[in-house]
Amino acid sequence: MSSLPRVSVVQYLNTVPLVWGMLKGEQQGKYALSFTTPALCADAVHSGQADIGIIPSIEYQRLERAQILSGLAIASKGEVKSVLLLSKVPIEQVKTVALDNSSRTSAALLRILLRKFYSRFVTMIPAAPNPEEMLRRADAALVIGDPALTYEGPVAEVYDLASEWKRFTNLPFVFALWVGHERAGIGRLREDFLASRDFGLQHIDEIAAEYAPRLKMHPEGIKIYLTQNIDYSLDEENRKGLRLFFKLAREAGIVPVEKEPNFA
Repeated sequence: MSSLPRVSVVQYLNTVPLVWGMLKGEQQGKYALSFTTPALCADAVHSGQADIGIIPSIEYQRLERAQILSGLAIASKGEVKSVLLLSKVPIEQVKTVALDNSSRTSAALLRILLRKFYSRFVTMIPAAPNPEEMLRRADAALVIGDPALTYEGPVAEVYDLASEWKRFTNLPFVFALWVGHERAGIGRLREDFLASRDFGLQHIDEIAAEYAPRLKMHPEGIKIYLTQNIDYSLDEENRKGLRLFFKLAREAGIVPVEKEPNFA
């Protein structure tokens, strides 16, 4: 049984810079990493299978006595490129949406955008993340992560959810956070996690070269995505966006109460 801190990691490209130091740098061998979907990351933290995980930000509201590692996030200051509503009709006409069942924050964000800013009440259908199949079943499909980033199929309208959020709130959107249970004492991990991220951001060329063939993307496209579309900080502006998201999620009935972020 490993006594190393157990870290649950989302298996998407946008998480790679956060754990690059743990994979290739000075933090290598200090953590037991397991890779999964965003939803299952949250479940691992919830069940105690992981001491800390990069979980969908909405899931913080559903965890008891949880702490957020300060200074780190997966956020976007504008266009994110990997959280998309692909639609056969303009958003004002959408009646049904197929939701990628590995997504929770993006599903909550979509619900808030549709209700609050478009006054749309739509039927949500959980689905496996296959854009073509999703669009056969519904007017629109919410696709996240690498499938969204690499989607090239025909579709009438594409809405970037971080851009939509920015347009209506003028704030960045925080998609995921490092979260652990209070008893895990995750504050002690912060220095390593910051160093791992900084190491990743210093080695974006290396990450792009490794992941380009896997995702059938151009290395330059990966570099732009990881340095311009994704923001790995949890600065004051990102924290404001996060708090507004929590408030609107409660108002929309997505979470019963709104918990203040508790930073480790």
